[in-house]
Amino acid sequence: MDIAKLVERVKSILLSPRSEWPVIAAEPATVKGLYTGYVMILAAIPAVFGFIKGSLIGHGMFGVTVTTSIAAGIVGMVMGYVLGLVMLYVVALVINALAPTFDGQKDQVQAVKAAGYAWTAAWVAGIAVIVPWLGWLVALAGGVYSIYLLFIGLPHTMKCPPEKAAGYTALSVVIAVVLSWILALVVGGVTAMGVLGGAAAGSSARTHVTFDEDSRLGRIAALGERMQAAAEAGEAKAKAGVGADAGGGPADAKSQAEAMGAMMGAMLGGSKDGKPVESLAPDQIKAFLPDTLGGLERQSISSKRQASMGVQISEASATYADPDGKVRVNVELTDMAAMSGMMAMAGVFGSESESETAHGYEKTYLRNGQRIQEKWDGRTNRGKYAVMIGDRFQIEAEGQVERFEQLKGIVGDMDLRGLEKQAK
Repeated sequence: MDIAKLVERVKSILLSPRSEWPVIAAEPATVKGLYTGYVMILAAIPAVFGFIKGSLIGHGMFGVTVTTSIAAGIVGMVMGYVLGLVMLYVVALVINALAPTFDGQKDQVQAVKAAGYAWTAAWVAGIAVIVPWLGWLVALAGGVYSIYLLFIGLPHTMKCPPEKAAGYTALSVVIAVVLSWILALVVGGVTAMGVLGGAAAGSSARTHVTFDEDSRLGRIAALGERMQAAAEAGEAKAKAGVGADAGGGPADAKSQAEAMGAMMGAMLGGSKDGKPVESLAPDQIKAFLPDTLGGLERQSISSKRQASMGVQISEASATYADPDGKVRVNVELTDMAAMSGMMAMAGVFGSESESETAHGYEKTYLRNGQRIQEKWDGRTNRGKYAVMIGDRFQIEAEGQVERFEQLKGIVGDMDLRGLEKQAK
């Protein structure tokens, strides 16, 4: 194994993918060689760092750090690693099976190349899991960049027309998400391979499969429809001559980038045309934190809207307290409009949990389609009540109160219907 060569390949695929993909596609390779020389090494990164975070560093909250036992951590690391390797090969099978649908050429080795090298960004981003608070954002960015790498790589590895790469990528990603969910159910002891078989057969035969809109698969299907519609809009623009060369050739890199951007925008939470949804302006989001909540007077308030790489996030924060200062609660309202698609996916794959101690409890659950989190420490009378509204607005009420119900009352006094309307 040539470590220097492996590191150079990682740098090249991440920093200059457009020039590296033709090199990758032309290289002679075997599935075994790709796994032993690249995939098995890179796939170990998120597994190992996940173990370090869970069993050695731990997850901290309210001054309490929770760690998983070393034995349980090792089991989880090994299982996650093995399933990751299996998952990548299954995704490669899907990419290969879909090739003719998008005028590409079937080649299993090239499909493994497409999936394996595109997955590089997500694997490398797995290092960030040990970073408190912001690690999940880096991991998310890695996943998004992996989708972009797949989009660039498919025309070289699977020989599909560049103008069809966006649709090819969209469908491959959606099926991969469904597969991930099914594998998670298998790990949990639930057999769901029948669903996979039906979904795969439906895709290849171009039949119409309908899911309950409120079900997990229904929400995944809705996301796939948005991504596919955005990709098709980009293809239609290319066919109409936008970005095409003078001889009527395929769309140029700019048109391809626009199609990919539209697809990613739809995935993150935009409309079917891929245009991002703007988050509320500072004065608009601040209006949802009135002068009084739950019988407490507002002591201070602030709001802001930030944008990075086209993604907007608005935040408003206010402190409420009683006259003698015994009850003091901080309320934060976050508008993640540009990330609503990802928030919806988090809800699809999220789990419910509950734990108790001698002095308090912590639980996460779903009620009326809303994800709710409760935490309470009876020794300090400090707690937190958080709820997600419409996969877009996150409300958190945290602080010192006489009883936990006060936190619920504070959130309940907010204009939740108004937030629900904004989320639609």
